[in-house]
Amino acid sequence: MPRYTTAKEQLEREVRLETYRAGGPGGQHRNKTDTAVRIHHPPSGVTVTATERRSQLQNRALAFARLIERLEQLNKVVKPRKPTRRTKGSMVRRLDAKRQRGATKAGRQKPQSED
Repeated sequence: MPRYTTAKEQLEREVRLETYRAGGPGGQHRNKTDTAVRIHHPPSGVTVTATERRSQLQNRALAFARLIERLEQLNKVVKPRKPTRRTKGSMVRRLDAKRQRGATKAGRQKPQSED
């Protein structure tokens, strides 16, 4: 059972919608009207914004899509990881490779002079 609903009709009743003036390019239409949308979902504490479009309706649809996506992520149940042991063969192979690397590096050193 999901913790948070993702049905748009029910979300519209649960959320607090806020509009404000968006900055940036877009001309007079964007700078004089409240086209940016911020949606706050109190049950989950998630807040999303949309300011890309010049239309409040488009920004509202975009913000709801983002909210639904975030709630779906929160609803996803993470399967607990089962710890597994390494196989005996993989440990032997790893140690053999480590010994081989050590021998290769030892062969690169200057020979020790005996005095």
